[in-house]
Amino acid sequence: MDFSSIKEYLKPDLDRVQDLMNTSLASDIELLDKTNQRVLAHSGKQVRPVLALLTAKACSGGFVTEETIHFAAAAELIHNATLLHDDVADNSPVRRGEPTVMSLLGGRASVLLGDYWLVKGIESVLSVNTFSGKVIRIFSNTLSDLAEGELLQLQKADTCDTTESDYYRIIYNKTASLFVASANTAAISVSASDEKRKAAKLYAECLGIAFQIKDDIFDYEGGDLTGKPSGLDLEERKITLPLLGAFVNAGEDMEKEIRALVARADEDADSRKKIVNFVRENGGVDYAIKSLGDYVGKAKAALRTMGTGKEVSMLADIADFVAYRKS
Repeated sequence: MDFSSIKEYLKPDLDRVQDLMNTSLASDIELLDKTNQRVLAHSGKQVRPVLALLTAKACSGGFVTEETIHFAAAAELIHNATLLHDDVADNSPVRRGEPTVMSLLGGRASVLLGDYWLVKGIESVLSVNTFSGKVIRIFSNTLSDLAEGELLQLQKADTCDTTESDYYRIIYNKTASLFVASANTAAISVSASDEKRKAAKLYAECLGIAFQIKDDIFDYEGGDLTGKPSGLDLEERKITLPLLGAFVNAGEDMEKEIRALVARADEDADSRKKIVNFVRENGGVDYAIKSLGDYVGKAKAALRTMGTGKEVSMLADIADFVAYRKS
């Protein structure tokens, strides 16, 4: 089943999540309310609430609870809060094809709006009595992971010495950690067994890592797949898996030369072009695609513990969606 069909299947519950977010974010301050509605209108694929709802249904035999809805909303609110902050850190003028809050209202407004969404995510958890203490700790740890991932990435952009181990730590913290929190809290919301909860967390971790690897592949195939220019990550001196794979294939001498180009890639378009060509010519994208496939396979394998219901099958389909998506 494709992703849009899965969302249609989940529509009644996704609508409940969306309604809760709308209610949580409502404000009598016109600027705040209008900006919130604008962000909500361009909220992307909703992968995290989809993951949460399917996980709850897969663990429970097909039902969700009021807690599931609140925890799914919290995950999406927190996700969007981090994007509002990221746009300031990355000086991003556009997200999802639309001008960012930062570009329209400035960095200060984007940070404050991100803070507002973050608080509303926490309130969404606290507004239900059951499991709230445990779930707050999970999201608190996730927020710590997110911040550490961003700071490690900034550090490595300064030194240009990112290793594959560094890369996987960064993408776990920045991306996979919130996938794990979404699935984990959803499993908790339906009182899933420890075995199913553990399987859901492993599935979500592998899915989140695969999701980020796919995004990093897009950065080297941008012109072919997304219509975006290639090498945008290099403008921030980010070394991702396709480049690390090309280093493995090309050898140490070439790696040293290319890392020197990365150090000036933020200011030199010619350096970025050379790095993109180096990755394409030395099998870097294929290296990343292999790793992507490995993590998709691990995600699907984790589902075996969760039975054979239709929601489990849909979770497997989401893993395929991550691998084959075009944007």
